[in-house]
Amino acid sequence: MTSDAGLSARLGRWSTGRIAFAALAVFVAFTGTVLPAQAARARAIFGSAGSPDTSFLYGAADLYGMAEAYGESGRAAYIHARFTFDVIWPLVYTLFLVTAISWLFRKALPAESRWQRLNLLPFLGMGFDFLENIGASVVMARYPAQTPVVDSLTPVFTLVKWVGVNGSFAVVVAGIVMVALQRVRRG
Repeated sequence: MTSDAGLSARLGRWSTGRIAFAALAVFVAFTGTVLPAQAARARAIFGSAGSPDTSFLYGAADLYGMAEAYGESGRAAYIHARFTFDVIWPLVYTLFLVTAISWLFRKALPAESRWQRLNLLPFLGMGFDFLENIGASVVMARYPAQTPVVDSLTPVFTLVKWVGVNGSFAVVVAGIVMVALQRVRRG
């Protein structure tokens, strides 16, 4: 058994309905309380300058434009948020996505199905979210100095993050559909 299959299987066994629903409750609570407060704080600090975290496509020049628009205190606030709030948030959404995918796919597919390994997809989003946070923070901390390579890789990290996160939510929806179809077939 390969290491990814072993990890996937362990996560599948660990992700019971209770754990998946508890992770959903944490996700909903965080989304309903912490995210709106963080978004309001970001709007107050950054205005309409945008943020690498919420962008899908941007380039190094855009990143430097954001750094300029934030000003010194805004850049410091951005970095602080990346190493407080934005350490917890990826853990919250990854916990929800991994447990939901694992539980749903365990109900919908045979245990030996390779599709079970889709429960590892959320780790792609989380890993690249952390890389994005580090890269953007390095650019913000060094501004106005240029940070070659990091300034070009950070937008790629963001894109891959969004593919991993959005892809994971799509997999959750697919799992819900598969489980629902099974229930309809069973009558």
